[in-house]
Amino acid sequence: MRTIGREGRRADAGGVTAEFAAALPAVVLLLVGCLAGLQLVGDTVRLQDAAGIAARGAARGEDGASASARAAAAVPGARIAIGHDGDLVCATASARSAAAGALLRVRLAARSCALDGGR
Repeated sequence: MRTIGREGRRADAGGVTAEFAAALPAVVLLLVGCLAGLQLVGDTVRLQDAAGIAARGAARGEDGASASARAAAAVPGARIAIGHDGDLVCATASARSAAAGALLRVRLAARSCALDGGR
């Protein structure tokens, strides 16, 4: 049985609107978190590609500065470190990700190695 107030409206009128208004901030926060996570994954993939570019360039015999410069061009603001590990040339790329603006600043790093064939 429905309860009807004095004006002829149901007593629970507007309840859905209030529940929606209470749930909306949580949904928006969840959406922002998911989008920030996707941006972090994308930044990590680009950083991994930059480390691979630097490692392959150094393994082909390029000097470390030019290999690092080509990799840093792929990811602006990335720092590239190149080192040798036995028969491998390894490059480590690191950068700060600004996912979700200034709220979430995370340092990301990726490492890639290539067989040293440029000696």
